[in-house]
Amino acid sequence: MAIEPVKDTDPTIGRLVTDASRDISTLISKEIELAKSELKVSVKAGGIGVGLFAAAGFIGVLAIIMLSVAIAYFIHWNGSGLSLHWAFLIVFGAYVALAGLLVLVGVKKVKQVGPPEKAISQGKQIPSALKGKHSA
Repeated sequence: MAIEPVKDTDPTIGRLVTDASRDISTLISKEIELAKSELKVSVKAGGIGVGLFAAAGFIGVLAIIMLSVAIAYFIHWNGSGLSLHWAFLIVFGAYVALAGLLVLVGVKKVKQVGPPEKAISQGKQIPSALKGKHSA
């Protein structure tokens, strides 16, 4: 089998390296463009989702207000029950009591939060570990 001589049209190692680096650069830039376009779509969808959650929250607040009015009128019962101002005060008092209960539960939960003891103990071991000492 005879080896053919190198032709002028055959690529050199330098040309191959240049072509490869150009192709890799193009590939990377195209991948970045693809990632940007995907992120743009994701951010847009996320923004729409957040807007829909906000709208749902607003409608929920309106529903609670309407429910509160309905409860007050139920207590009033077409004039057969308590006076309308007392009915609304009862509903108001129930909301204040509920808020107070939520505050008490929240305070108890916050008091249960402690420092990250494992992280602190490991952090204290770092200086001795850097000095090459092992702690038990």
